[in-house]
Amino acid sequence: MPQKPETLDARIVAKSRLFTVEQLQLRFSNGVERTYERLVNKGQGYGAVMVVALHDARTAVLIEEYCGGTGDYQISLPKGLVEPGEDVLDAANRELMEEAGLGAEQLELIGKLSLSPGYMSQSISVVLARNLYEKRLPGDEPEPIRVDQVDLYALTDLLQQSNFTEGRALAALYLVRDLLEQRGELSR
Repeated sequence: MPQKPETLDARIVAKSRLFTVEQLQLRFSNGVERTYERLVNKGQGYGAVMVVALHDARTAVLIEEYCGGTGDYQISLPKGLVEPGEDVLDAANRELMEEAGLGAEQLELIGKLSLSPGYMSQSISVVLARNLYEKRLPGDEPEPIRVDQVDLYALTDLLQQSNFTEGRALAALYLVRDLLEQRGELSR
């Protein structure tokens, strides 16, 4: 494993309500120095969750909501922040209830994904949710969220939709599909 670079300086160079930008001055083992900038957690560090909720063996729940980053409505998976004192699985179930009006009797942590590790310190925990039931909790969404679904074997078709662009959601769907196939719980 390569030796990590030495941190010569680290400072916050910008801060907003949602984002903190940290600048790092690094020296690599070969003597080369570089300046990096990255988005860092606001100091809370509770994490985030993304939920692959299955209606049946091969049909996953999707939501459509307005996304400020792209400036339009996007299809994705239910997701959100882990609140203080909440574990990842409880957060996943709460977000599923808030965004899709569904709860899950069975929750399983699949793994963690990052969006852009070169520029962001944040990661998101992928949770598989099964044995769904109807249950809605009030959330922080400014308007009702449209709920949809996708067949785990139609992911290439999903990617052809202009309003589905989130790489983490696509990776999570493929991870769950592959895991269920490996376990013998899903087949074409």
